[in-house]
Amino acid sequence: MSYYKILGLEKEPFSTSPDPQFFYLSSEHKSALYRVRTAITLKRGLSLILGDIGTGKTTLSRRLAQLLKLESNLSVTMILNPMYESQEQFLADLAERFHIKDEICREGKPAVLDYMKAIEKFLFGKGVEERQTVVLLIDESQKLIDPCLEILRSLLNYETNEYKILQLVLLSQMELLPRVSRIKNLWDRIALKYVINPLEEEEVKEIISFRLKKAGYVSRYPLFSDSAVNAIYNYTQGYPRKITMLCHDALEYLVMHKKEMVTKEVIQDLIQKEVKPVTRITAN
Repeated sequence: MSYYKILGLEKEPFSTSPDPQFFYLSSEHKSALYRVRTAITLKRGLSLILGDIGTGKTTLSRRLAQLLKLESNLSVTMILNPMYESQEQFLADLAERFHIKDEICREGKPAVLDYMKAIEKFLFGKGVEERQTVVLLIDESQKLIDPCLEILRSLLNYETNEYKILQLVLLSQMELLPRVSRIKNLWDRIALKYVINPLEEEEVKEIISFRLKKAGYVSRYPLFSDSAVNAIYNYTQGYPRKITMLCHDALEYLVMHKKEMVTKEVIQDLIQKEVKPVTRITAN
């Protein structure tokens, strides 16, 4: 039997997988979602969402994609791991995702210009003739090489007198910011820059309760004491991924030690074991 079933749960509450069902809408994430969706609705072009590792950008991207796909007037494409080695590779993948690659490759191996012309035709067809809002979401955008950023800059040039035809959302670690700032024509096209900050202490308590409830916990007795939540906040500094991992370990601890509540002492014990240096054993 899985450990969470022993605790009266139906699912794993603290998985690190970016499941939109377990997405806790903190004040930071709520603001980011609202502002990005507004920028897309107004067809403003490029939105840049930044945050340190573990602040919930990937889960946010999944939730955003989920919400956008509910709208019939939006054509949404999402790239999760943009590790391209060249402009040609990037453009070929875009063409495939836009379902126009076969048409481009019909007369042999296409060049960068061939891809750009075909994608331009596609964007104007979708965005102007069919009146669809074309949205491209790219998670982990810090992995994009500079030539690929130049491609995106060029795609953002496509516009009518009233709006940008491509709505581009880049979610990235902070390291992308100085790189984009050096590409002046791309930097000037950013309609929205938003940095996701870690959770406040009260939100740490809320995210733990939220995930437990989503996983089916209905007991009137809390699984985490207030002092445990305080210890979790102090150790994780409000980073959702760290919170999730520590809470997962805490629930396993309850089962292994036959305890009923995660206390401050449980968290301290887990933290001590986590930071304890490994002793190497060498042969004489």
